[in-house]
Amino acid sequence: MAGHRIVTNVPRADRAVVDALAQYGSATVHEAMGRIGYAGHRIRPIQQGAAISGSAVTASVAPGDNLMVHVAIEQAGDGDVIVVVPTSDSAFGFIGELMATQMQTRGVRAYVTSGGVRDTGELRNMSFPVWAKFVSSEGTVKDTPGSVNVPVVLEGVLVNPGDVIVADDDGVTVVPRELAAQTLAAAEARAEKELRNRARYAAGEISMDVNGLRPVIEQLGIEVVDYDSGVE
Repeated sequence: MAGHRIVTNVPRADRAVVDALAQYGSATVHEAMGRIGYAGHRIRPIQQGAAISGSAVTASVAPGDNLMVHVAIEQAGDGDVIVVVPTSDSAFGFIGELMATQMQTRGVRAYVTSGGVRDTGELRNMSFPVWAKFVSSEGTVKDTPGSVNVPVVLEGVLVNPGDVIVADDDGVTVVPRELAAQTLAAAEARAEKELRNRARYAAGEISMDVNGLRPVIEQLGIEVVDYDSGVE
């Protein structure tokens, strides 16, 4: 069984690609990848209106212990997102305003966790984006080993160090580092298609025709009956 470790100097995706993904948002990026990578509805923003993308610095932590979060901060830098996953369900407040201040000063773009956070009012006031599963005032200790920059599973989604995190009001989507460029191209194409469809809807067309759904209704055997026909 492998021991705990801290991995340094992990590769990131091209910075321009990472930065560009933020404008499309978690939902569009999730769709562009074929509806994969979304970390689910339980990972929620503590603020509204933030939209970020960045490279993942991961931390696997023991329940109720934030020692490895401190280590992750040291490993993180400009353009990164710290992703913290407890080894079992843990609603402790792993970070507050003081730790977030360190992250923000180092250029870390956001903090994402399937654990908890505290001091959410202070975090919102300092405009440091956070996505978390829990909000809790229960503090942590610093005496249990863990790992930094190793693969972690965020609510069922594998996150490797250096993967791209895209997060906004809809939640968090994880883009594998090696798929970042093609995902950006697919997201751009999807956004352009949505722009064209929006113009068609504004002109009076409806999605049944724009999306070619009438044949689907027929193929599924759904009967269309006029109310005046008297059919109950």
